[in-house]
Amino acid sequence: MVADFQDNAPAAPDIEDTVRAVEAAAVMGLLPGRPRLLALGEPTHGEDALLDLRNELFRQLVEQEGYLTVAIESDCLKGLAVDDHVTSGTGTLDEVVEHGISHGWGASAANRELVRWMRARNDGRPASERLRFAGFDGPLEITGAASPRQALTALHGYLAAQVDADLLPCTADTLDGLLGADERWSDPAAMRDPARSVGRSAEAGRLRLLAGELAALLDEQTPHLIGATSGEDWERACLYARTTTGLLRYHYWMADPSPARLTRLAGVRDQMMAHNLLALAARGPVLVHAHNSHLQRGKSTMRMGGMPLEWWGAGALVSARLGKEYAFVATALGTIRHQGVDTPPPDSVEGMLYALPEDRCVVDAPRLAAVLGDTPPAPRVSPWFGYAPLDPARLADSDGIVFVRDVPRR
Repeated sequence: MVADFQDNAPAAPDIEDTVRAVEAAAVMGLLPGRPRLLALGEPTHGEDALLDLRNELFRQLVEQEGYLTVAIESDCLKGLAVDDHVTSGTGTLDEVVEHGISHGWGASAANRELVRWMRARNDGRPASERLRFAGFDGPLEITGAASPRQALTALHGYLAAQVDADLLPCTADTLDGLLGADERWSDPAAMRDPARSVGRSAEAGRLRLLAGELAALLDEQTPHLIGATSGEDWERACLYARTTTGLLRYHYWMADPSPARLTRLAGVRDQMMAHNLLALAARGPVLVHAHNSHLQRGKSTMRMGGMPLEWWGAGALVSARLGKEYAFVATALGTIRHQGVDTPPPDSVEGMLYALPEDRCVVDAPRLAAVLGDTPPAPRVSPWFGYAPLDPARLADSDGIVFVRDVPRR
């Protein structure tokens, strides 16, 4: 029994009263209404069992709640190829999964199945009923950041085709000359050595100014552009503008030698994520899937390069703007034995949930926090850097918890 674990632990029935089966109806039952952004976090990456659960929940949200978009922690520009495939059949499944999902996650069988199912469901449906796919991360990897070329030239090309040339701040040739070789921007050595970054060069400074002017022109010409082009083309131009300015800010901070460098990089990345999520929410309800740390309402923290970092993540930024139209459900787990994460201590939140008979369940996080009282259990200590346990002190900041008892090797 849960009550046997420690003298001040809650009785098992109190814990069990917070638990439901993992179904969309159970998740929605925790919320005051259907949120525009329903965020499902995960405590580790690369486990298909957690992605299978995401897929199942998305299918139920589509069928029962009218959700049409899923957004994952992947490159927002690469994701356009996946969206084209699921909406219109452009490209093959193999191609879009390999090239349209970043961070190496295109190799996931669960991600492949998500794209396959979305394309099959969309077949024969009108545009207003088609499912949409989005990456909401920037064109960023742990080893560096992409060149701003793709987004910047696409934005310039869109505007050049629709507005008077005199309104443009520069020509495409000017941008090309300032950008130079893409390898200068994507050099992996720049992540650890600010001196290797081109982000504060004279050319990069000029590009930041021109990108800002192009983004401002896009905004100024919105009435004309929405009338002259498709809504889809205008939305993509807005994505190019956000990505261009965000990438150039990211490269600027990559070149910074001060102690604030890594904190600013983390903050810029999550700001890019937040702006993408707000744009997606404007067109309808979205299921968002990413690491818990990106989606939580409180500040995000980590150690990188031996330094403690703290910044506002995408979930915190979006929640501040959307209020109750943003919901966050964290995922917690018991074991990942193939990564050395064994049975959780019984006096941790994960240990209390692990003692219940359910293999998977949805937990009312605010009620559980109330049951546990003013002195939350000690946080679980992870034996593996790739897994981040729940912070018991933040239970009430989540709308719910999805608990997975054991994550098997695939």
